[in-house]
Amino acid sequence: MTRQQVADAAGVPLPLADELWRLLGFPKPDPDERAFTSSDVESLRHTKALYEAGVLSPDEQSAMVRTWGRSFARLAEWEVALLADIAVERPGDLATEAASLASEVIPRVEWLQSHIWRRHLAAAASRVLAVSTGEARRMAVCFVDIVGYTARSRSMSEEELVEWLEEFESTATGVVVDHGCRLIKTLGDAVLFVGDDPVAAAEAALTLTDKGESDSDPFPRVRGGLSVGEVVPRLGDVFGPTVNIASRLTSIARPGTVVVDDGAVEALSGGYSLQRLRRTSVKGYSRLQPWALRRVVG
Repeated sequence: MTRQQVADAAGVPLPLADELWRLLGFPKPDPDERAFTSSDVESLRHTKALYEAGVLSPDEQSAMVRTWGRSFARLAEWEVALLADIAVERPGDLATEAASLASEVIPRVEWLQSHIWRRHLAAAASRVLAVSTGEARRMAVCFVDIVGYTARSRSMSEEELVEWLEEFESTATGVVVDHGCRLIKTLGDAVLFVGDDPVAAAEAALTLTDKGESDSDPFPRVRGGLSVGEVVPRLGDVFGPTVNIASRLTSIARPGTVVVDDGAVEALSGGYSLQRLRRTSVKGYSRLQPWALRRVVG
């Protein structure tokens, strides 16, 4: 079907259909190009129903659809690359093996993706029901990034770099989840996570820096910045000055250390050593007071 045909069949204005298609990250087909199927018609119908139900407001449309597009595009690229690698190792024609593998694997992957999404949906609903939607909530926010990433990445092949970063993300995600915190996003050489319990967030950050300092652990050297304060959750991300401060603290942390702000100092009790560092000026904060966080040994 053409762009106009799919929009007409769904009962959606063509400009809106084009905008949704663009926000999802797809190129805009020529007017006469038959680039759509009945599934696209159903997709637009569901979108229209969400509008009419008041679930998708004009203000939320762009952000939500763009988030879907980015998330699924990255997931699809990874899955196709994985299937291609497996197909290459099989005897026979590559195209035939790839098609056979896809028909065998994709239905299972699709079911698992839906199941995982529903589990996360249930967890997210529990968090949202605990507070008023759209209101700020007090949380611990932490960035952890790789020390010397640029220099080391230059000496790696593309495959080595991808494998290295995937191992970093996988290990960091495991540590964050094991400490009862929630990973918000990965940023190549960094991860951003949050926790309702500042102590749990501090322990996760310190565990990651300890791993990076261990000669027997392949985890890279990292540094962290932890801030505790008001945060506005939105579409799976977090916003506000607390997030900005955590990012700035990471930029001034020394390798293998975790630096925190006054909000974290107030929230963390016994079991930690907090060393006041010299006030520093960073973007947006002219007199930021950092503290070096360490566990009390013995």
